[in-house]
Amino acid sequence: MALLLLIMVGLFLYIHGLYSASDDVVELNPSNFNREVIQSDSLWLVEFYAPWCGHCKNLAPEWKKAATALKGIVKVGAVDADQHNSLGGQYGVRGFPSIKIFGANKHKPEDYQGGRSSQAIVDAALNALRSLVKDRLGGKTGGTDYGKQKDVVELTDDNFDRTVLDSDYVWMVEFFAPWCGHCKNLEPEWTAAATEVKEQTKGKVKLGAVDATVHQGLASRYGIRGFPTIKVFRKGEEPEDYQGGRTRSDIVARAMGLYSDNSPPPELQEILNEDVLKKTCEDYQLCIISVLPHILDTGASGRNSYLEVMRMMADKYKKKTWGWLWTEAGAQMDLESSLGIGGFGYPAMAAINARKMKFALLRGSFSETGIHEFLRELSVGRGSTATVGGGALPKINTVEPWDGKDGVSPVLHDLSNPETDLLLKKHLNIFCKA
Repeated sequence: MALLLLIMVGLFLYIHGLYSASDDVVELNPSNFNREVIQSDSLWLVEFYAPWCGHCKNLAPEWKKAATALKGIVKVGAVDADQHNSLGGQYGVRGFPSIKIFGANKHKPEDYQGGRSSQAIVDAALNALRSLVKDRLGGKTGGTDYGKQKDVVELTDDNFDRTVLDSDYVWMVEFFAPWCGHCKNLEPEWTAAATEVKEQTKGKVKLGAVDATVHQGLASRYGIRGFPTIKVFRKGEEPEDYQGGRTRSDIVARAMGLYSDNSPPPELQEILNEDVLKKTCEDYQLCIISVLPHILDTGASGRNSYLEVMRMMADKYKKKTWGWLWTEAGAQMDLESSLGIGGFGYPAMAAINARKMKFALLRGSFSETGIHEFLRELSVGRGSTATVGGGALPKINTVEPWDGKDGVSPVLHDLSNPETDLLLKKHLNIFCKA
């Protein structure tokens, strides 16, 4: 009978764990762990155990005693990792009992390496508490490493819809777990890529990160099964999985592709003043400048056909984020001179690198095919270049914008003046009488 009772007690302990509601040890499970531990400001000591483990059974009375001594000072909890193996796996538990200290950075707990007596546990807890208070005095708040990176946006259950789904920008979002080794390897690449992408897309493509162990609602909504998982979000569209490489250059390349796919072609601007030229050429790697024939030589339809070719090429090369400009022949003679165009051969095209003060001239036809060949050579680092005349951007005249109409000859314009018209008639009468 005594043996049967002993077996029943053992079975009870196996089924119900080593701790009960009457103990000062908080029983933790996947349902309450995030709320009680991760989102808490308190220091936690958490034991991961298995009910059948002999060392765990020996530790239990000491753990309870330590929990009572630390009550109201440090939280003490226990996880039946045999029953809730997902939590054990999440924190890399390999043997029992395993004790972890959840301090300033709840996502990266420290392993407890001290003795298994209640006194040793209390001493370790108080030392960890001192360290936590010292960090707070020094302004350290813990949290994820991504939270410290200004260019990687930390996303949560609370801000995700507002920040990502309602945004007009394109988002690349990493779902990670703090204990995941591949996530730790990705972190510096993701951080470096975020800064580069922000600069190159002028903030139009953003990189974010979600701690899926904390924000489990988001992880569940998007079917996250492994870490790290990266998804691309465009407004009004279903997210797509990112299947590319995990290096900085791979991530940046995909981000730039997303940027060009979702951005309009760059604006084609007429050079009306010095600010237009300076801003465009200094803000972009290259500024592509066309000098078109005078309006009297082409009329509005001819000019529009040249401008349409430029717009098509600007769209074709929009991934390069180059600036695109045009001017009329004779309107900016200093610019023409600095590029060696010299008042003839219109239409003409030049590509200027304002940082190096180098330029290249289109030698082929001013057509889609000719310009494509010219720009393709430039984009792969080939093609002949020369130094901009004077070694600096030239003086630019302030001119009126083209009104979209055909030009009017100065002579014909003068004839529209009544006085000029009367004088001409007088001369015609004299000529006829003679």
